[in-house]
Amino acid sequence: RLRKIVRYCYEKIPVYKRKFKDAGITPDDVKTLDDLEKIPFTTKEDLRKAYPFGMLATGLSEVLELHASSGTTGHPTTCAYTKNDLDVWSKVMARIYASAGTRKGDIVHNAYGYGLFTGGLGFHYGALAVGATVLPIAAGNTERQIKLAKEYGTTILACTPSYAAHLGEYAREKMGINPVEELKWKSGLFGAEAWSEELRRRIEELLGLEAFDIYGLSEVIGPGVSVECPQHDGLHIFEDHFIPEIIDPETGEKLEEGKTGELVLTTLTREATPVLRFRTGDITSFKTEECSCGRTMGKMSRILGRADDMFKVRGVKIWPSTVEHALLRVEGASQNYQIILERPGNLDIMTVKVEPEKELFESVGGDLSKLQDLRVKIEESIRTVTGIKGNIMLVPYNTLPRFEGKAKRLEDLREKTF
Repeated sequence: RLRKIVRYCYEKIPVYKRKFKDAGITPDDVKTLDDLEKIPFTTKEDLRKAYPFGMLATGLSEVLELHASSGTTGHPTTCAYTKNDLDVWSKVMARIYASAGTRKGDIVHNAYGYGLFTGGLGFHYGALAVGATVLPIAAGNTERQIKLAKEYGTTILACTPSYAAHLGEYAREKMGINPVEELKWKSGLFGAEAWSEELRRRIEELLGLEAFDIYGLSEVIGPGVSVECPQHDGLHIFEDHFIPEIIDPETGEKLEEGKTGELVLTTLTREATPVLRFRTGDITSFKTEECSCGRTMGKMSRILGRADDMFKVRGVKIWPSTVEHALLRVEGASQNYQIILERPGNLDIMTVKVEPEKELFESVGGDLSKLQDLRVKIEESIRTVTGIKGNIMLVPYNTLPRFEGKAKRLEDLREKTF
């Protein structure tokens, strides 16, 4: 499959023909997995420059569906699907549902965004492939989400982890509904943003379901690259469709198995928009060790964040998910937070705004001065986990933004101080 896709990309996509020529190689030079390193990386900038159809390997008449990436880090890129691509997408998404115990008779509450974003339709197609019923509610209108979940008895929740937590809070606080007792959600498939083990536990407590981490990206296929098994010890990558590599994000050198770095993916079965050695920008690790679940495909660790989401404070590398991990270790702290970076002089200052949990906030009558012990505990936890002392600012409950899609936790004001 590798030799076939390499030749296919070389012959069908001018961008790759140029890359091979510049590197002094031909498809004949790639015979084994070890030879993959001879191929230059594909970057998002390559895809942006080729927009809209420069990366298309088929005729446009063979394309049945067009999507654009969410443009999280820049201009959108094109993701096209032939009939075979849609079949592959449905099958890998069916595997994701199966990992979470989804079967015929389940009702999937699909609160991922539909439209140009690949999330909604990817989860839709996978649910149909596994034989489940789909409620294509998409993101937003939280009260209606809860109302329909209760009335239709949806059993599988699919959305971003931050929105799952928001659904749980909203149901309890605004509608007087206890999801654990009154809703039928048994499993949740959460992705599209980095999240922590502590947030998993918070979601499971709020909603009374088993939370599964999933991973994918539009430039490769959409959701459908990997998923946790019930062991919850890493995400199995579907290596019959995607070849993973881990590289040093700064040097581009391939790292040893188990080391943390940037994930690089090569598609093996895509027809319309295949990619070779695509730099995802996502930070993780990869191991091929046998899993007790019986699956033989290797596992990537939970995404720490994006290489371009990583920020440095006084020389220390930190991701928002690391701050979340430290924050949610503290009893009384909610999952609602915002990181603000400033440089008033020559020294970086990290301020973390945090909402206390609703019950705690109300127990002191909204007087945050009575919660200084909580502030100190959060400060100590963040210093222990990150090595950096941050300024912790407790703010009234329900004053920080809630997110229906990808959460935006970081505001870097340092460049604006010059």
